[in-house]
Amino acid sequence: MMYRDFGKRSFDLIVATLSLFLLSPVFIVVGVLVYFKHGRPIIFQQQRPGKQGKPFVMFKFRTMNSARDADGNLLPDAVRLTRFGRFLRASSLDELPELINVLRGEMSLVGPRPLLMHYLVRYTPEQMRRHDVLPGITGWAQVNGRNRLTWEEKFELDVWYVDNYSLALDLKIIARTLLKILQRDGISQPGQATAEEFKGSKV
Repeated sequence: MMYRDFGKRSFDLIVATLSLFLLSPVFIVVGVLVYFKHGRPIIFQQQRPGKQGKPFVMFKFRTMNSARDADGNLLPDAVRLTRFGRFLRASSLDELPELINVLRGEMSLVGPRPLLMHYLVRYTPEQMRRHDVLPGITGWAQVNGRNRLTWEEKFELDVWYVDNYSLALDLKIIARTLLKILQRDGISQPGQATAEEFKGSKV
């Protein structure tokens, strides 16, 4: 219970602070490379639902360029995702700025991934329970298949995490995340730049 009451937040602050300090050279190098390969802004910012669905701005390194069609509309994600962007996603280096979200108390190191705001109205009441905790940089679904899972499978794993998280489980997830990064496993779904859109579950 102590971990659930205040230990998880303390763990997040300690690990996020140390990670930002130790990885600051990587952060700078990646930022410079993003600037030269993708231009400005270096950091991609997007509103995502946090705990209880409360919106916050999530930070990531940009992995796509700003290519547009003749009418000025952005081209599809699969077209704008660059080779360097694929490397950032495969290595999870694009996620580094989310450590800032952790320090700000908007995210946790481990928890259900924050998805898109318009998905909120598409969840079943059970799926909505994934928002009973802070969203995470990594999570139980990410180490059990990531984008190779169906949406329903992901949400089932997310809700299981909400009911069962502990320090031991978080440490296990972090360790398995590092292994997944080295293996570059489950980065995207076949035929998709990342994952197909969630359009709601059939009930």
